[in-house]
Amino acid sequence: MPNTGWAQRLPLVRDAEIEGLLKSYTAPIFAAAGLGKGAVDVYLVHNPAFNAFVTDRRMFIHTGALMQADVPNEIIGVIAHETGHIIGGHQVRMRDRLERAQVLAAVGALLGAGAMVAGGDLGDAAGQAIISGGGNTLKRTLLSYQREEETAADRAAVTLLEKTGQSGAGMLKTFERLGSQLLFSSSRIDPYIQSHPLPRARIALLQTVVRQSPSFNRPDPEALQIRHDMARAKIAAYAGGLGQVRRLFRDRPNSLPALYGTAIAQYLRGDVKSALRVIDKLIQKMPNHAYLYEIKAEILLKSRQAGKAVAPMRKAIQLDPFKSGLLRVQYGHVLLETGKRENIAEAIKQIKAGLARDRKTVSGYEFLARAYAKLGREAEALAATAEQRFLVGRYKEAKQFAFRAQKGLKKNSPQWVRMQDIVLYKPKKKKRF
Repeated sequence: MPNTGWAQRLPLVRDAEIEGLLKSYTAPIFAAAGLGKGAVDVYLVHNPAFNAFVTDRRMFIHTGALMQADVPNEIIGVIAHETGHIIGGHQVRMRDRLERAQVLAAVGALLGAGAMVAGGDLGDAAGQAIISGGGNTLKRTLLSYQREEETAADRAAVTLLEKTGQSGAGMLKTFERLGSQLLFSSSRIDPYIQSHPLPRARIALLQTVVRQSPSFNRPDPEALQIRHDMARAKIAAYAGGLGQVRRLFRDRPNSLPALYGTAIAQYLRGDVKSALRVIDKLIQKMPNHAYLYEIKAEILLKSRQAGKAVAPMRKAIQLDPFKSGLLRVQYGHVLLETGKRENIAEAIKQIKAGLARDRKTVSGYEFLARAYAKLGREAEALAATAEQRFLVGRYKEAKQFAFRAQKGLKKNSPQWVRMQDIVLYKPKKKKRF
């Protein structure tokens, strides 16, 4: 479950299994919201906190939210809420309000300065009051907008869950969990300086509506629950090792997800034989689970047995219901690591097929550059490196590699034109107020 360099500020995680699970969660909700396929990009953030958020048409979900959610419905409720923000246009409206607030704050500061100039000691006090009072008023106004939008997103979430025939119980449980964290302090919190409605008020508002739904007691499908727990086991193994896996599944230590997490944790601490033994047992019980073959291939690859990793990686691709571009890139990597020249052309084919489906896979361009270099195709290796640097925001280096690549590419060919786009690219300047 390697990190990607796609975003410099967020520790994003790429994992085909978890991304597939999130697609299963988001697809019905997005469809009910009238959001077309590919309209919203969903990212996984390596963070232990229970949280999710949206920016424009991008949704970010913390690994901590997945791991702490006992059932899929809890995460689905969160996704429905965040989708409510998207279809409500809350991010755009908040930016507009911030712009207006900053203008008003500047005017307030000028008025305050004028009062201070005009009135000596008394003017100083009056000016400070105008500045500080105006700031507090603006802050309260903005936070009031946010509270309204959170409530609107809650209502939208209930509607979306109802449309998809899913329970709102998970969303309610999430709010109750968050509410308990403020149980002893909420009496001392000023509700007018909170960006979210206070948990008690929010829960009370939801309870009546959610419990009236005919879908309230509808459980998650058993197969989805198993996939959810497999993902939680993987996150626990990578985040906290064997100890965290055992704590997570203390009540069912011999369940399939618990064994899955145990195998991954064993592999991560160097016990390859034990890990492969458990994975093979799981494959016998779940022969159509693509990601068991993927993790087997990863274990073999990292233990320098790339040749043995080819077959399970190929099997993972055959069984993958989501046709993940990331898996194709990983397959190309495995072929490349075999060291066999006859595998390089197929590696390039697989990596390019993966990138065609998922251009965010940074490692794909690195593997592609290596493969082209092994065949002596320098211009194409430089072009792949330019793409990799561009994707991670290292624009100066990207331009340098793109310029060098152009010298070996046919002028005005699609790849040459793409390199020209990188050479001429000018990063957008952040708006300052």
